[in-house]
Amino acid sequence: MEQMTLSSAVRPLAEYVAELGEDVVVLTKRRRPVLALVPLRGVDRETLALSCNADFMRMLARSRARFAAGKRLSLDEMKRRFSGKTRAKRRKRLATAYGR
Repeated sequence: MEQMTLSSAVRPLAEYVAELGEDVVVLTKRRRPVLALVPLRGVDRETLALSCNADFMRMLARSRARFAAGKRLSLDEMKRRFSGKTRAKRRKRLATAYGR
């Protein structure tokens, strides 16, 4: 990882990108990172967007912590919860209960 101050980055952005290779260039202002040039070879837009989404990253961290703690769902349980059949049955039951 290369680091430079924002004020010393005077060349056109295209020049930095051309020499980037696999390295990350971090630009700093008053010794704090403010910008990073990161190569995106092999990275799709969806992955990039999700990795920049704080809510998604928190959800991912929670999921990883649960997994590490041994809290996992079996494939059958996953299918039951997310197949949509359960929701359809619940909707039908509620509609019947409320006379719809």
